[in-house]
Amino acid sequence: MELSKCGHDERLPLYQQVRDEIFKNIQCGVWLPDVAIPTEAELTKHYGVAIGTIRKAVDTLVADGVLYRSQGRGTFVRRPDFSSSLFRFFRQVSLDGKVSIPTGNILSRTLVLPPEHIAKSLKIKPNEITIRLERNRVLDNSVVLTEEIWLPESLFASLSDIELTSFGNLLYPFYEKQCGLLVASATETLSIESAMPETASVLGIDEGRPVAVIERVAYSYDKTPLEYRISRGPAETFRYQVNIS
Repeated sequence: MELSKCGHDERLPLYQQVRDEIFKNIQCGVWLPDVAIPTEAELTKHYGVAIGTIRKAVDTLVADGVLYRSQGRGTFVRRPDFSSSLFRFFRQVSLDGKVSIPTGNILSRTLVLPPEHIAKSLKIKPNEITIRLERNRVLDNSVVLTEEIWLPESLFASLSDIELTSFGNLLYPFYEKQCGLLVASATETLSIESAMPETASVLGIDEGRPVAVIERVAYSYDKTPLEYRISRGPAETFRYQVNIS
């Protein structure tokens, strides 16, 4: 792929125009996660601007968490890390007393029309097919979290006939490997509900007990919704922490 050149609103500061074009190259997959982008000198030559403009544009993307600098190696596209984000909220302790991240088991995969609110969150039409996954998170042979996941079939068609055991523990790297889709950001909504019979049975708790619910919409770099996920776990293991300064 060739690098795009500045073509944004010229009323924007020049560094912002360059910043947007660098970001566009990341969105389009010209520069991949954990791969170095061109040097400041190379970017200066390509965009025909002063090195100070390039430096400010790159600084903005570093501050936004899109890029990171490695001393003596260059500037790289940051790979978002969601591997333990859910467990900011659910603290799971194994039998030996260690804080652990449960493993994930895909139980089922179906092609379904999504509920209206999920179709809206995924920005698809209600009559568009989604791949629905059911997954449990297991620790010491006990289910500690249950999850429902919806994926637009138009984007994830290659997952329709893959063995369920092939999905692995971390889904986002799997999406990238199998479908070429990189999750770059997500929004999460937290709530509490009473455990319905099926959820209570899976989690091994009494019906009606409080359950913490995390609804997540995951996005690509260009903010295309890729995944809608609902995770449920016993409220007794739920912890919320925020630092205020």
